[in-house]
Amino acid sequence: MLTALTWSPDSVWLLLQKAWWFLVVLGVLVAFHELGHFLAARWVGVKVLKFSLGFGPKLFGRQMGDTEYLLSAIPLGGYVKLFGEDETEAITPEDRKRSFAHQGLWGKVLIVAAGPGFNFILAYLIFAAWLATGSPLFVPTFKDLSADVEAMVPGSPADQAGMEIGDRVTKVNGRDISTRTELFDAVAKSNGTALTLEVQRDGQTKTLTVTPTKAQAQPSSTEDPTYYLGVEETPALVTSVMHGSPAAQSGLQAGDRVVSIDGQPVYTWSQMTGMVKDHPNQPLHLEVLRNSRRMPLTVTPSAEKTTINGRQVEIGKIGISGPGRSVMRSSTPLLSLYNGLEATWGWTELTAVGLYKMIVGDISSKNIGGPLTIANISGEAASQGVSSVVFLIAILSINLGVLNLLPIPILDGGHLLFFLIEGILRKPLGERQRELAQQVGLVLLVGVMIFAFWNDLERIFFSH
Repeated sequence: MLTALTWSPDSVWLLLQKAWWFLVVLGVLVAFHELGHFLAARWVGVKVLKFSLGFGPKLFGRQMGDTEYLLSAIPLGGYVKLFGEDETEAITPEDRKRSFAHQGLWGKVLIVAAGPGFNFILAYLIFAAWLATGSPLFVPTFKDLSADVEAMVPGSPADQAGMEIGDRVTKVNGRDISTRTELFDAVAKSNGTALTLEVQRDGQTKTLTVTPTKAQAQPSSTEDPTYYLGVEETPALVTSVMHGSPAAQSGLQAGDRVVSIDGQPVYTWSQMTGMVKDHPNQPLHLEVLRNSRRMPLTVTPSAEKTTINGRQVEIGKIGISGPGRSVMRSSTPLLSLYNGLEATWGWTELTAVGLYKMIVGDISSKNIGGPLTIANISGEAASQGVSSVVFLIAILSINLGVLNLLPIPILDGGHLLFFLIEGILRKPLGERQRELAQQVGLVLLVGVMIFAFWNDLERIFFSH
């Protein structure tokens, strides 16, 4: 069904906020990427003619030394223009020394690879600084994200439909899924209608029909009803407690399993967090299982502001993390320098493997997002605080680095592929061959951008 756009003042203001944060996030990513090319070129000795944030017509420019620094009209990227990219530009011996085309193979490789390289460096700096503060950092693997059932509410729709702990959901209404987010999205958008699920159990495929029901405890901060199956990938088991948090002050410890809150039985992580979110600044009476003994605890969730359905609300948080979530912490600021490398590698591996799974069809290509998706998640991150925006920049920076290393002509990875061929053949590819490859790469890249933009529009207009 087509979702109607309501252009109320609040909607316009929210749209402007998302657009602003989109420009901030994208500007940081592009600036750091192009800075890598720029500094590497200067270090090698190549003259940089232009350094531009954005494409198209010049909005603002200033000449400083050999380089003109530009702000251009289309804020969807940027570029560094090097002297001598065309071999005919360099005529004199002095020109050839500062010409890109006349550099040695390793000099050209360094200049091109520095762009995506700086994206990984940016992510590393953010992760290391984040960990140095003692804050936990989420570094997931595909096992953490898969739609596996590890906890279930007795008597829930999933239980009644015959689902079992250990099942992996692979299809919803005939559509392939590979992550729990896709499963939960389908449940949230079901409006209580029956879903046909295909699950993998003991090497066999089983088809189950389950009808989501409205959550018994509706969050007061949302207008639309929420639906649930009663399954989740994690039980209500505490694996870490943040120092100084409400949970730590209440005596909650790693290894505790929450079995009830205010007398209501708790079976899954989302059940527990849902109750916590609904009670900011209100004491909750917990019963936890610790070393086979039941213990009563009282915890008062702190209030944290966030945005739900375009409105700012308060939710409760107690400062814990659970199983199935790869959380990294550094015990000292010095250790964060090493852990930052681990985190960067973990997110890079996740991105690369996810991209491969998308190419081979293991993950739906509907997960590809374009500028509207980036704008939306940038706005949502901003509503949760500056730290969320910084974390988003790190994740997107890794995505940008990985994508730019793909061996597609017109991307940095395509240029590196040309240099590899040049190293093998002991001579560069012919001009006609490079032009043809660039044209193919451009068509492919534009096709992917159009597809991503179409996915964005589907999410906006056909989200229900």
